[in-house]
Amino acid sequence: MNTDGSTRNAMQKNWIWSTTGHGFDSKTHDEVIALCRGSGLAGLEGAPGQFEGLRDDELEAVGARYREAGVRIETFHLPMPPDIAGFYETDRRAAVETIRTWIERSARLGATIGIQHPSSSHRSVDVEDLEQCFRQLGRSLETLLPVAESLNFRIALENMLPGPAGGRLGSRPEHFERFIREFAHPNLGFVLDTGHALVAGGPARADEFHQVMAPHMIAYHLADNAGDRDSHLAPGHGLVDWNKVFQGAARIGYSGCMCIETPPFAPGPNESYSIEAWRKMVEDTDRLVEAALGGGG
Repeated sequence: MNTDGSTRNAMQKNWIWSTTGHGFDSKTHDEVIALCRGSGLAGLEGAPGQFEGLRDDELEAVGARYREAGVRIETFHLPMPPDIAGFYETDRRAAVETIRTWIERSARLGATIGIQHPSSSHRSVDVEDLEQCFRQLGRSLETLLPVAESLNFRIALENMLPGPAGGRLGSRPEHFERFIREFAHPNLGFVLDTGHALVAGGPARADEFHQVMAPHMIAYHLADNAGDRDSHLAPGHGLVDWNKVFQGAARIGYSGCMCIETPPFAPGPNESYSIEAWRKMVEDTDRLVEAALGGGG
């Protein structure tokens, strides 16, 4: 892979920054909008807890408020659990119904991409039946993808952490190769979680997730860690290779929201981080991009 200065200078940052709505359940929508606008975040990844109990017309009105304020809700993290690859058929069908409902609700907000875990089970596919995992996931996608297509909505499968006993579904690059082969659909794509990739693949294999997923990448989750656990540290405060992440995103011309899925690296008991702390996190992440792209960001 050519990463000399001339190649880096040809790369451009075409994406915008968003953050996750998880942890904002106690904030009003006006407070979330003010936080985003004051810190340089142009987007928000919606989370179910922020919008629980709202009627359809209320969802549409709230989505309009965010858009009018210049904050895009492009991605929405679908509920986790339930498990759409669960082995118990009654539970799997109930999971599909829950996810279908939230696809429809998030579309009313204006979201166009739903972040979906391939499975919420922590069991190892080396112990359980990997083929049954794929069969059950396939059955769920057969129902959910037509719903997504009817709403001009895409489902993004996320790479997962390993489980306590080994690799779970979605925690290995080869699982995504199979997702591509077996479930190919215009409304199905991938979301790279950088923290998950480092824990699951280690420094040597973390970038393999990016390489396999790249042709179908429709979202990013940025988080850092030491490779030992999913610490959700702000970018630059762990061992993720950000040069590879941002060069890879620029190489495929990624132009959507890129979610910094962490709080600031700053004091903040009970998540009471200041606007200045949020702004510094965004500025620090911009500097990582500039270093990766050689000034092309």
